[in-house]
Amino acid sequence: MADFIKGLFGGSKPAPAPISDAEDDFADYVSVASPTPIYSSLSSSTPTAASFPDHQTAPTPVPFTKWYRVWERTSPSDFKNEAFIIPFIILLAALHVWGRRKNKRKANLWARTHIPILEKEFASVGHGKTAKERLGRASTSDEVAGAGSRDFSAEGLLKEKTAQEFTTYATGRQNVAYADVTVKLFKRYNPMTLAIETIFSFLFESMRAPKEYMEITMCAFDGKEKDLVPVKSKAELDAKESRFKGLPNSGYDACVWAVVHKEQMKGLRDERYDVSLTATKDHKSLPVWASVMSESAEVTETLLTKELVDCVEKAGEDAFEYLIVTDQPIDKPLKLDDATPKKRLLLGLRLPTSLEPSAYAPTLPLFEYFLRLPDILVSTAHFRPEVTRRIRSTREEEIKKLKKADEGEKAEERRLDAEKKKKEMRDTRLKGLSADEQRKFLDKEREKGQKKQEKRMSRKA
Repeated sequence: MADFIKGLFGGSKPAPAPISDAEDDFADYVSVASPTPIYSSLSSSTPTAASFPDHQTAPTPVPFTKWYRVWERTSPSDFKNEAFIIPFIILLAALHVWGRRKNKRKANLWARTHIPILEKEFASVGHGKTAKERLGRASTSDEVAGAGSRDFSAEGLLKEKTAQEFTTYATGRQNVAYADVTVKLFKRYNPMTLAIETIFSFLFESMRAPKEYMEITMCAFDGKEKDLVPVKSKAELDAKESRFKGLPNSGYDACVWAVVHKEQMKGLRDERYDVSLTATKDHKSLPVWASVMSESAEVTETLLTKELVDCVEKAGEDAFEYLIVTDQPIDKPLKLDDATPKKRLLLGLRLPTSLEPSAYAPTLPLFEYFLRLPDILVSTAHFRPEVTRRIRSTREEEIKKLKKADEGEKAEERRLDAEKKKKEMRDTRLKGLSADEQRKFLDKEREKGQKKQEKRMSRKA
């Protein structure tokens, strides 16, 4: 009460209350803080050893060095991962280079022993120049004789299709249109894939184990030289007709006949349609590990000569795989065009593991005999009419099946076309009707469908 009375009559005023904490935000406007140097704040914010507890160690400060002085700011412990990854990459690269070189060296060894034989039998060998052009520019006897100094890849005689597959080509021989040769080797450049394929071949029968082999396929003229030999002008056509006019007929009777290793029989039957048409029989002349697959016994007696038996025996169980004479496709024909006969001869041989030229000596006689086999077929493969009729009947049965399947497909196509046209006529008719007429039309269709379904049910009953 006393304070109130003093206030009315101009008494002393009370002291102002201190500024609350809520008004601290306006302190910046009351007084301006003195500027602090940036370097002092940075130095004060840098942690020191005293600011860390006893159980922690202060981080080692990174020294300032030039950008290229890597060794001054790093240690070997910083490259632990690289120490394992880089040697592994170098090992893979070294294995890849070694594998490719080893495969190329092995393919060149095969070419050194086999291509001179091809050059003797064919006028043109390889994908490059002809044999005459190569021999014409050869200056040394070693190059002409096919010595090891020849670079078959550079001459176009051997083409590297992939790192594991090499091919060559030959043409220009009587009774033979062309010959394709394939040399397939291990995937030495990819050891992991090679190991996986080997393991899977042991676990699954459907997968074949990796192997190194060569396959040569010769396509016979079969009296069609005029159709198979290309010409560029009318003058060449006339010259070709006059040249072929004096040649003997290169045709022979069609058949499927083979001499195979017994371990390859099941795989060939599963993979090749032409071989599946034959019957398997052992022959007293052949070794115990080989067998004959033929459509007729007379074909076997005609084609299995003593020279061939000697060559198969000399090639041995480890190298010989199959020798096939066929006119049917490899895959089962699904259309009439696929069933067109095409006479071919095939030879499959395994490659030796040795890198010496003498390792191919056992198989060279069989290789040479195979190149002369078309001449033997032209002169001897003419069978009795009964045998030819029996062989032809097998092919006619397959052709009848294909014709029947083709007619069934065409009938199905005609039925679908008729249904499509009928539906289009129905839709066109419905568009021209009124709503009541459309309802009546649909009701009649529904009644017809029900009657047909009742008739079917009664027939089944």
